[in-house]
Amino acid sequence: MSTPSANCPSCGAPVQLRWSGAAQTVCPFCHSILVRTDLNLEAVGKVADLPPDPSPIQLLTEGTYQSKAFQVTGRILYEYGQGGWNEWHIVFSDGRSAWLSDAQLQYAISFRVDPGAALPSAETIFRGKTYTFQNATFEVATMTLAAYKGVEGELPFPYHGPADGKSDMLFADLRTSTRAFGTLDYSENPPILFLGEWVEFDDLQLKNLREFEGWTHA
Repeated sequence: MSTPSANCPSCGAPVQLRWSGAAQTVCPFCHSILVRTDLNLEAVGKVADLPPDPSPIQLLTEGTYQSKAFQVTGRILYEYGQGGWNEWHIVFSDGRSAWLSDAQLQYAISFRVDPGAALPSAETIFRGKTYTFQNATFEVATMTLAAYKGVEGELPFPYHGPADGKSDMLFADLRTSTRAFGTLDYSENPPILFLGEWVEFDDLQLKNLREFEGWTHA
């Protein structure tokens, strides 16, 4: 993967984009949110310090999925009434990107897909309803209203923080009788479909994990 670089327009520090397709990154020095236009970076705000996170995954964690290597390049932290979860943006060695969901020791990898038809609206979807995507039947298992809590690293789309009004966003989790997994993301209009599968932590062969006191992984 090519790694374009530029200087942060806020503090002047060098900022290297590890993923050539990144639309946004966060300056690791001054925490400015930087939106990319070609090789130019525009500062559009700042991010607050993220709360302590018990996840061992961090930026630059590396792993393997379906025999293909990936690296963690960014993160969105979501918050809802019962807690929160991480969506780690991962980039594969062939340039494809995906998301590694990390919530309460459950992990899933999913890719944005073209549904090929209009997706159900937020007003018509409900728990227990079934849909067919890519020849598989998915049932709506949970519906969660969440808000952005924070962001770091590189993302495939611009995120401007609370000024975007991204609160009370609806996410519908789709389950099957197998490991197949999906999410209908209503943070955009029209909504976005992500499909993938549940994965085991050990199967990802993760390295460069975050170390913290009281936690070890064999």
